[in-house]
Amino acid sequence: MNIIKRFCAIIIAINFLFPQTVEKIDPNAPVFPDWTTDAVWYQIFPERFRNGDTQNDPDIQSLAGTWPYDLQLKWDITPWTDDWYKPQPWEESNKRGFYYNAQLRRYGGDILGIIEKLDYLKVLGINAIYLNPVFESPSSHKYGAVYYHHIDNNFGPSPDGDAMIWASEDPADPSTWKFTSADRLFIALIEEVHARGMHIIIDGVFNHVGIPFWALEDVKKNGKNSKYADWFTITSWDDPDTPQDEFDYEGWYGIRDLPELREDENGLIDPISDHVHAIVKRWMDPNGDGDTSDGIDGWRIDVAEMVNLEFWKKFRGWVEEINPNAYITGEVWWEDYSNNVMYNAAPWIKGDAFHSVMNYRFGDAVYKYFLFENDRITTTAFDTLLTNIIADYSMPTLLNMQNLINSHDTERLASACVNPDRLIDHDNNLQHSKDYLVRKPNGYERNKQKLAVGFQMVFPGVPFIYYGDEAGMWGADDPDERKPMVWKEFTYEDEASHPFGDARPVDEIKFDQSLFDFYKDMIRLRRTNPALQRGNYKVLVADDERSLFAFKREYNNSGVIALFNSGKEQQSFSFNELGINGENDETWNASVYSPAGKTKPFKIDGQSFIVYVKN
Repeated sequence: MNIIKRFCAIIIAINFLFPQTVEKIDPNAPVFPDWTTDAVWYQIFPERFRNGDTQNDPDIQSLAGTWPYDLQLKWDITPWTDDWYKPQPWEESNKRGFYYNAQLRRYGGDILGIIEKLDYLKVLGINAIYLNPVFESPSSHKYGAVYYHHIDNNFGPSPDGDAMIWASEDPADPSTWKFTSADRLFIALIEEVHARGMHIIIDGVFNHVGIPFWALEDVKKNGKNSKYADWFTITSWDDPDTPQDEFDYEGWYGIRDLPELREDENGLIDPISDHVHAIVKRWMDPNGDGDTSDGIDGWRIDVAEMVNLEFWKKFRGWVEEINPNAYITGEVWWEDYSNNVMYNAAPWIKGDAFHSVMNYRFGDAVYKYFLFENDRITTTAFDTLLTNIIADYSMPTLLNMQNLINSHDTERLASACVNPDRLIDHDNNLQHSKDYLVRKPNGYERNKQKLAVGFQMVFPGVPFIYYGDEAGMWGADDPDERKPMVWKEFTYEDEASHPFGDARPVDEIKFDQSLFDFYKDMIRLRRTNPALQRGNYKVLVADDERSLFAFKREYNNSGVIALFNSGKEQQSFSFNELGINGENDETWNASVYSPAGKTKPFKIDGQSFIVYVKN
C-alpha cells in the first residue's frame, strides 16, 4: 500500500493557498521539542466535550464564587442534547435572559468523558491535545482557580470525597498535598494519551485566580494580618464597623471574578513564584520519580503578555529541568484590540520564554482572504501578511507554531463563514451585533470552511483544531462557541430558538460525517508528507486578477505544491507557472474532486484548491 501511495498523486480540492518565500531552514535555529513539528493539535473545553460520569455532575452549591454571583433558588444540569438557546425551566423561573443564564449553565463534561473519546481523536488523526483549564474552579471555563494543585472535583468520580481531602491540607505547603480522585483520574488520562502516541498540554493561568482562591480567602478572613496579603493588590480593606463589605482588589482588566496575582519587576513575587514552581513539578512529574511519562507534556500560558517576560524565562527553566522535551506555548494576542493590532510575539519566543504562541495572526489572515466577501483582501496583500509572520518569527519557529483559525475565545470557523466581513474576535455575537446570523452554514459556507482548513493543513506551522469543528459545530463568540460537543451516537433537539425571540431557521443538529472525513483526509495528507511538516516554503503564484495563490514546500525527497483559488470564478493555470516542467511530467501528480482540474488547459474551480504531491 505504501508503494502505491509513493507513485500515486494525492490531491485535494476546495480552496486556498499560502504566501512567502523561504528557501531553506537555518541549521543554527533554536531547538524545539522533537514531537511538536509533527503535531496536529486538538483543543478541548472539558466542561463541554463529553459527560462520561453523570454521578459527578455539578450541583447548585458548586456555582458559588463565580459570575453572576446571585444565589440561585432553582437550578439543574442542562441536558446535553437540548436546543442551545431554549430556556431551561430554572432559567424561566429567574426571569433573566439567555446571556445571563448561559454563564450559569453546566453540562457535566469531565475527565472520564475525554478518556472515552481518545480513540475518536486517534481515528481523526490527532496526536496532540490542549485542554482548557482543569484546575478546581466554580466557573464553567475554569479560568478562575480555587486551587492549582487539584483537578476540579466535578471532573472526577468523587466530588465530596475530594473536598474532604482539600480540607486536610495546607495549600501553601506542598508537603501536605495529597492526590484526590479527580487528580488520579487526570493522571490516568495522561497515561491513556501517552499510550496512544499522543501528547497533552494544559492551560496555565498564572496571572489571575478565582474569587474563592485559597490565599484570597485567607486575606478576606484575616485582613492585613494575612500571610498572603501581599499576593494581591488590595484597593480597599473591609471596615468591621460598617455593615457593608468594603474589601476590594485589582482584577484582570477590572473583572472582579479574576483577582490578579501580585508582580514586581521580575514578574510574580517570590512566594507566588515558589507556589507556581511547585505546581509545575506536580503536574509534569506527579510522583516525583524523574520519569515524566506520567506527567503532562507542557503548558499553554494564558494572557502571557500580562506577566513580566523575566518570569516566563524562569518558568521555562523549571519546565525543561523536569522534561527537556516539553513544550510551552503562550497566548500573546491583542496589542491594540480597538485597532485590530496583534502582537509581534517574537520577544516571547526569541527571548527564551516560549517555544511558540497561539498564532492568531494566521487566523486573522485567513479570515481576511478566505472568509471575507465584500472586504476581502487581495492575494498580494494576503501574501504580505503571511510573509510578515515568517519574517517576525523565522521559519523554524513557524514550523512549531500553533496555526489556529478559531478557539474558545472567538466565534467558530463555521459561523465566521456565515457572517463574513467581521474581524476575528470583534463583535461576533448577538450581544454586540443584532444582525449576527446564528443559523447553520449552507453548502457554500461549508465549502469556505473546507478551503480555510485545507490551507491550514498545508501552510507552514502546526494545524490547530477547536473541538467539534470537524463534527459540523457552529456558534457565535462567547458563549455560543462553547456548546456541548455533537456526538454521532446522540439524537439532538433541533436548534429553533433565538436568544432574543427573533425568527430564525430551524436547524438540525447532527454529527457531520462528510465534514469529519474531510478533516481526517486533510490531516492524513499532512501527516504522511514530511514536506508539510518540515518543508521549506516558496511562493510560486500570487495573482490578484485571478485570485490564485500557489506555493511549494520541499523536504528531502518529499515535495508538495498547493494551488488555491479564493475567487468565485473558475481560472486556468499552467504547470509551467507552478514550476512543473511540462503538462505530462510524471514527477508531480494530483487527483482532484473537481472535474475541471482534470482537463487541459488545466483549470481550477472558484473557491477550491489542488495539492500536488511529488512521487
